[in-house]
Amino acid sequence: MPQPQSRRRCIFSSYRRRLLLAILMPALFLAACADNSASMLTGRGPAAAQINTLWWIMFVVGAIVYLLVMGYLLLALFRRRGDRRGDDDEEEASEPDEGTGIVIWGGAVIPAIILAGIYGATVFTLSALKEPEIPEDLTIEVTGNQFWWDVNYPELGIRTANEIHIPVGQPVAVKLTSEDVIHSFWVPELHGKLDLIPGQVTEFWLEASEPDTYLGECAEFCGVQHAKMQFLVIAQDDEEFLQWVEQQQQPAPEPTDPMIQQGQQIFLGSSCVYCHTVEGTNATGELGPDLTHLASRSTLAAGTIPNNRGNLGGWIVAPQSIKPGSLMPPTQLTGPDLQALLDYLETLE
Repeated sequence: MPQPQSRRRCIFSSYRRRLLLAILMPALFLAACADNSASMLTGRGPAAAQINTLWWIMFVVGAIVYLLVMGYLLLALFRRRGDRRGDDDEEEASEPDEGTGIVIWGGAVIPAIILAGIYGATVFTLSALKEPEIPEDLTIEVTGNQFWWDVNYPELGIRTANEIHIPVGQPVAVKLTSEDVIHSFWVPELHGKLDLIPGQVTEFWLEASEPDTYLGECAEFCGVQHAKMQFLVIAQDDEEFLQWVEQQQQPAPEPTDPMIQQGQQIFLGSSCVYCHTVEGTNATGELGPDLTHLASRSTLAAGTIPNNRGNLGGWIVAPQSIKPGSLMPPTQLTGPDLQALLDYLETLE
């Protein structure tokens, strides 16, 4: 049989392993988040910067409390072990009020001070996130669908999908709603997240401090393709933004090339017209994204794949193999007809 001293040593070793695991676990979680293209810890707009400041305050305070608690636990474990190894140590009767000060200060006073400070920082952050004055022409309506984003600029007469273009250094109002289930709009580098509620409109704002492309995503589980419901926020300087607006306000070009004309007829004669709109044609469907400027977008299927000819062809004929559960049905086409259709769709810039 193991001796009592050996048994105590085994128990202490087990405690030590568990304590080490508890200390290392947060580091493992942080390591898992290190390679994230939409970093939650990089504020590249005034709203995100305010949120990140609050997050760092909470993180630092939480880390200090965590280290103090772990240190106190280690001290208690080592002291207990040392007491048991003493040859002439005798247990002394504990005073009735022993440890009372630690309980009062560590369990009530200090936590109250910390919580009051965090509350004050939170109230300050919320006040800083109030929507600023925004011109009417910089209002964007975003509607969540399973599993894509409909983007409308009502004052500019622009409708697109899965891409939001904004001018750098200017706040833009965003009005959010949903056509089916609850979604959540989140651009980690620019702002916090806000839910899209069916039948309701929630208001939001975005502002980017520098030109770049920022990844956004749905942050509320909304179905089988929730993970592939992304969008891009493209922040441009004033000149590039105005050029984009002018381009998007143009109707689809009328084809003159015979092959492209054939592709247009294939498109207009297919079931595509019941779901999609192309300005200037009889395609007026609204179940799917507006395709008037499809070729100008960076991705297909809400950020699932890059927008190129091969992916576009695959998305047309076999969408369920790319995004199972999406509402995009397959389209049966011969090889020549598919190539003609692709020629036409590539002109929709």
